[in-house]
Amino acid sequence: MPADRPRRSHALPAGVWVLGFVSMFMDVSSEMVHALLPVYLVAVLGATTLEVGVIEGIAEATAAITKVFSGALSDWLGKRKLLAGLGYGLAALVKPVFPLATSLGWVVAARFVDRVGKGIRGAPRDALVADIAPPDQRGAAFGLRQSLDTVGAFLGPLAAMALMWATAGAFRTVFWVAVIPALLAVVLLVALVKEPPHRAAPLRRVPLRRAELARLSHRYWAVVAVASVFTLARFSEAFLILRGQSIALPDDLIPGVLVVMNLAYALSAYPAGRLSDGMERLHLLLLGLGVLVAADLVLAFAGGVAEVLLGAALWGLHMGLTQGILATLVADEAPAALRGTAFGMFNLVTGAALLIASALAGALWTEAGPEATFLGGAVLALLSASGLLALRRRSGAA
Repeated sequence: MPADRPRRSHALPAGVWVLGFVSMFMDVSSEMVHALLPVYLVAVLGATTLEVGVIEGIAEATAAITKVFSGALSDWLGKRKLLAGLGYGLAALVKPVFPLATSLGWVVAARFVDRVGKGIRGAPRDALVADIAPPDQRGAAFGLRQSLDTVGAFLGPLAAMALMWATAGAFRTVFWVAVIPALLAVVLLVALVKEPPHRAAPLRRVPLRRAELARLSHRYWAVVAVASVFTLARFSEAFLILRGQSIALPDDLIPGVLVVMNLAYALSAYPAGRLSDGMERLHLLLLGLGVLVAADLVLAFAGGVAEVLLGAALWGLHMGLTQGILATLVADEAPAALRGTAFGMFNLVTGAALLIASALAGALWTEAGPEATFLGGAVLALLSASGLLALRRRSGAA
């Protein structure tokens, strides 16, 4: 993971920007739903916090498992845009199920299918970003895509808050409006994104064969291992929403927790990505873990709105300092012909970690309250920092 990468001043390719806006519109749609879904499940449909944790963990793990096969398939077919379009299209088509659902089972099914769509599009889209971006601008490219994605992630909850206020708490109306930006995302992808002609040729053998996976280096697997421990320390953001509810924040203001988190995420991801193109990326990951520990401690002992919002902002800063950089490290270490597979395996392992983390967080919350949940996250973040320091020593970082 060298620090001597050259930096250039030329602009990022248009395809990177378009993929960023595609992610942004889909995230506006998804977060309009997800910002309200934990409260909707608990307050309207009668789910417990443990059930919310399991539902969120299963949903994200489903996306991660799907990414393995879609990423490998994109390497084999050489059709990254086709698979990304299928994933975005599926997510758009399932959005109307949320306002139409009348039971917990229907909501869970819609959440499951929505995450299948996310899984289908995720690895091919990230591999497509790596294909389009020049190697010396990968950090900036992934940072930009992550920033625009996260702009959508705070505009969505903001729109949800405004609509909840305007409709006197009509959850289903908000869910219907969320269909519109999802459709816009699909139109942008289909009309404006083109696969680069210089990309590596399609594989002739199935990428998930042992011989092909052996081409992924030890350094790649080290990145996957570190990211997995990161994910154990960073459970679902649904628990940030529930933390807001635990201090009696009104339903129409609860999405503000995600607005603050995602604003901090959006503002930090692109600068962190550009910064990582000219320095040792692991240094920024260590800084991000320190910020996560601070976020967990603030949220564990929060006694009011200000503390919850501060904790959410620190959580978002942690995401900005780590998530785009982890994706960049995957692109750095994976062969061009196996990028889809590499992103898929990365997301499979981290998705399994998220399932464990979210279920554990839900169990801790149920048995011991929110303080135990966030203090447990702080302990895991400190363990992650220990693993990252060991990786730095092995890689010869100063």
